[in-house]
Amino acid sequence: MPAYDLANRLVVGIASSALFDLRESDAVFREQGEEAYRAYQEENRDTTLRPGIAFAFIRRLLSLNDLGEPGDPLVEVIILSRNDPDTGLRVMRSIQAHGLPISRAVFMQGRSPYKFMPALNMSLFLSANGNDVREAVAAGLPAGHVLGAAYPDDPADRELRIAFDFDGVLASDAAEQVYQADGLEEFRAHEARNAATPHDPGPLRDFLAGVNRIQRREEERRTSDPGYAVRVHVSIVTARNAPAHERAVNSLKQWGVRVNDAFFLGGIDKGAVMKVLDPHIFFDDQVTHLRSTSRTTPSVHIPFGKINEVPT
Repeated sequence: MPAYDLANRLVVGIASSALFDLRESDAVFREQGEEAYRAYQEENRDTTLRPGIAFAFIRRLLSLNDLGEPGDPLVEVIILSRNDPDTGLRVMRSIQAHGLPISRAVFMQGRSPYKFMPALNMSLFLSANGNDVREAVAAGLPAGHVLGAAYPDDPADRELRIAFDFDGVLASDAAEQVYQADGLEEFRAHEARNAATPHDPGPLRDFLAGVNRIQRREEERRTSDPGYAVRVHVSIVTARNAPAHERAVNSLKQWGVRVNDAFFLGGIDKGAVMKVLDPHIFFDDQVTHLRSTSRTTPSVHIPFGKINEVPT
């Protein structure tokens, strides 16, 4: 088989716990142990798993491969799982039953597979296992912990709407540290003084860059086909407001990335905005914000930066 190059693709790793609803399986494992879990998965091998929190996001992301050439997809999604190959069969059969074009997987019995992210050129890893995600982020890798339950998905809706917080997600948490240490007014003054200086990139800047590549492909398609309806829509939803908004906008520009919309909320509840914006996934570094958004929106915690340090 010829080598399959991942270098120019948007590669996302996903645990089966983020793609599917594994609550029943996990309950068997916790309450009855590993052997009972194995037997349960064997008995239910042909019972298709229900969609999980990130299912709609992944389905839509993979659908964008129709913008590429046959056999040369723009997006590659790879399963990264703590299951062993045997119990992972149910996951792969469920993927096939749902019609998802996912053919690559890493199964590691009881061990976290996040260490393989760099080897697989991944710009994002999603999991419902918070410990795995924290370890990945501590190792400098772009990972997120999915929160909440699965949400109803409209198969007729072809759009992919992605929303990001800014500080601690697209940017580093340096400005957030100023806010935590010195308060809101010093934060605003600091950001105004440094408005022309871009932030250091955060954990998901490269993922946004990969999404932007797909958006450019959509623009090319629309040029050749004026009837083409653009599907990918990207927003930032941040607690920043004026004057701190300017540095965020300048940072995006100087990184060479872009978003379609920006919500500078200045402390307004993000959950209320998400209910209207209706993204298929939202990334934020603060659990306090996600408690609100996760009621209506597939939400992902990025445990990055000082605010997410676990006290020792």
